[in-house]
Formats: sequence, C-alpha cells, structure tokens
Amino acid sequence: MNSLATNSALQAGTPQRAVPAAFIDVLKSRFAERCTTALVVREQHGRDESSFDAPPPAAVVFAESTQDVADAVKLAADYRVPVIPFGVGTSLEGHLLAVQGGISLDVSRMNQVLSINAEDLTVTVQAGVTRKEVNEAVKSTGLFFPIDPGADATLGGMCATRASGTNAVRYGTMRENVLALEVVTAQGDIIRTGTRAKKSSAGYDLTRLMVGSEGTLGVITEVTVKLYPLPEAISAAICSFPSIEAAVRTTIQIIQLGIPIARVELIDANTVRLVNAHAKLCLREEPLLLMEFHGSPASVKEQAETVQEIASELGGNDFEWASTPEERTRLWTARHNAYFAAIQSKPGCRVIATDTCVPISRLADCLLDSVAEADASGIPYFLVGHVGDGNFHFGYLIDPTKPEERATAERLNHALVARALALDGTCSGEHGVGLHKMDFLLTETGAGAVDMMRNIKKALDPDNIMNPGKIFTQ
Repeated sequence: MNSLATNSALQAGTPQRAVPAAFIDVLKSRFAERCTTALVVREQHGRDESSFDAPPPAAVVFAESTQDVADAVKLAADYRVPVIPFGVGTSLEGHLLAVQGGISLDVSRMNQVLSINAEDLTVTVQAGVTRKEVNEAVKSTGLFFPIDPGADATLGGMCATRASGTNAVRYGTMRENVLALEVVTAQGDIIRTGTRAKKSSAGYDLTRLMVGSEGTLGVITEVTVKLYPLPEAISAAICSFPSIEAAVRTTIQIIQLGIPIARVELIDANTVRLVNAHAKLCLREEPLLLMEFHGSPASVKEQAETVQEIASELGGNDFEWASTPEERTRLWTARHNAYFAAIQSKPGCRVIATDTCVPISRLADCLLDSVAEADASGIPYFLVGHVGDGNFHFGYLIDPTKPEERATAERLNHALVARALALDGTCSGEHGVGLHKMDFLLTETGAGAVDMMRNIKKALDPDNIMNPGKIFTQ
C-alpha cells in the first residue's frame, strides 16, 4: 500500500476495535479522575503534528508512576484493548492516532529526574521528562544532554521514535545515547534493559530493540541517557550562499575533512523568508547554513576559520558570528520555529512533512533534484536540514479542503523518498515510520526484514494491543 492509499484508508475510517464499557468502568475505578472520557481531552490526545485524522481514543489515562502504567496495560490486556502511549504530542507521522481505537496513556506527569550521576556522565529520568527539563536539572553539574529534535519532546517519546536533531552530527542520536530503559510490556510486566555501564555483551540488546519501536512493543517508563561536558567555548555562525548547491557542497567538504562541527543546518531561501516574517529577523533571503562549534577557545577559533575559508571558496558570504548565549539562542530559536513560521504563512493549512537521510556524498544529488521537483509543483514548501549527517526535511503546505494539493504533496514525498532509497539512504532519518512511511519501510528493508519485525511484534504482543497499526500492517 502506498502512502496515498494509506492516507485515503485512514481518512475513510479504519475499523475500530471494541472498547467495552466494563473496561472503562474498571479504569475509572482504578484511576478515578485521572481517567477521563471528556471529548476535548480525547481529541487533544488523538492528534499529533501530522496531517492525518482519526477518531479520538475512547479514554485518556494519566499515569503518574510505573505502577500506574503497568496497571493500565494489564487491564487493557485483559480486555484486549489497544494502548497508545502519549508524551507531549509532537510526533510527525501519525504515531499517536488511535487508528484501531483504544485508550491513550499519557505519561507527561511522570516528570521526575530520578538520579544524576555526574561522575559517570549519566542521568536517569521518568519518561515524561522533556529534554529542556533534563538540561535544567543538570546544568549545575557542568554537563548537558545534547539531543535536540527542535520540539521540547519527552525523553520517552524521543526514545520511541529514535529521535536525533541538530546536534547529531557530533553527538549522535538517541540510539547512541540511551544506556538503559524501564519498560512495561504488553502483558503489564515491568522489565529493565541495559545498565549505566558504558558497554555490555550480555544477551540480546533489548534497549536498542525498544529505541525506535514507536510504542508497538511496550511503554517506556524510565530512561537512562549519557551526558556530556559543556564545551568550554561555543560559537555560532550564519553564512549565506548563492545557491543550495553551494551550501551543500560546503557541508560535504566540512564533514569529509573531519572538522568536528557540532551543528550544521541548511535553511533554504523560502524558509529564511518565512522565518524573517515570523521572528522579525533580517536574515539575507538566500540559502544559508547555521553552524555551531564546540571545544576550547583555540579549537573553536580554528574550526570556524577553516569553515569560513571553505565557505568563501564556494561563494559563501555575510558570515554573522554569535558568541554570547543570547545571540546563539536568537539564531537557534529562529531555526526551531521554522515549522510554525511556515504554517502561519498559510492560515488553515496542513503540513505534509517528510524527512530522509542519505550518505553525505549523495546529499547534493538527492536534495537538488527534490528541490527542483518541489519548485515545479507550485506547492508552497519549506526546507530545513541537519545536513551534517545527510538528513533533511521538506514540509509541503496544503489546503486540507483540496484533495489535489494533498495528492501533489504525497507525489512529491513519494519521489523524494524513492530517490533517497536509490542513493542508499533511508525513508526516515528521525521522524520514524508511524502511518506515513509503512510502504517505504517495506521498500527499504525488504519483505523478509519486515516479516522478522512482525514476528517480533507477535511474540512480544500476541494480542496486538501496543499502538497497533503503526510501522507495518498487522
């Protein structure tokens, strides 16, 4: 099934599994006012930042402890009712939608920082703690948590979607930074995966299995992640380019020369214009790279000078430096608000968002052809990219009342992902599969690999109650 068909089927209404009144009664008996069937709350928990629509869940349960999660899942297992974990609702591929009915299990109140082990550079938190809350909690130790997907997502959600973001080129993704998890299984059992040790060869790597599982194998309740020393010096720079190709070629040279840049973000001219209007900035309305350098004062100076030299050779100009925290925050806030700037530019629009990741040497080939197709389509769009690791994002702005615009956006999305796969890339660098990328996952990995995933799902969740209908058909 291609993504157009997936969306059409969802819009038409996927059959909902029964949620017995007796089940709602026992939930309310156990959780009292923390179980609600109020429509406004159910609707809030029945949508994310994707363009998909589905009926809201039958109820929302607000968990405040791992035992709450275990009890809710055990009751759901008794009645064979789907459970969809919910953090703050920032996912982009329909992960939170109750496509087969069921309940939403909100872990946002599980927001305790459980232990900070500064000597070992680790922190353990409940799944509802957000990335900004982690950094606020550890800032007095001189450490920080670098994974920054833009939105202030919960760490449980970031684990579930294997998030990364702007710092991934230097610090990696959630896959590299999660050491251990506590997980509630589909049977309501509580298990632990991994330890705070930096490495292990003890048994199957269940931590890696859960990271990226999108709530389909269990509910993550605790997370232990790596921390890093705050850099002695940080400097950010903006550099404009005459073309996207020049900006991309600069990025490729930076990475291939082994310059340890911490962040390098591409923003196309369309997006610069939208960000300027939204954030009241005066950035030059050309493709630009937003870069950040971490290290000692001497190493930061050396990195920056080398990058400036590379950029100048490829037509880069108007380097703007930001060394104070306030200046850097201004620049990165503008970058992180690109999505909101875009949707405000076309009131009432919906965003068909997609992301791909390719080997750095193929980045220009993939990106330039995709830009040409988007320009030719006439559909407004924005483009941002964590291009230091070959990852970029398109957001196509459509009028939800015009099916032809959705069809055009999905055609562009299909061509973009097919191009990335043909270049040995992936259908999703960080958004996950959810509903939108199921057909692309099959193309990327092959039927045998998807069958293996499906068999793992059946073994761990035989009644298919954990976020059913996501990643692959079940």
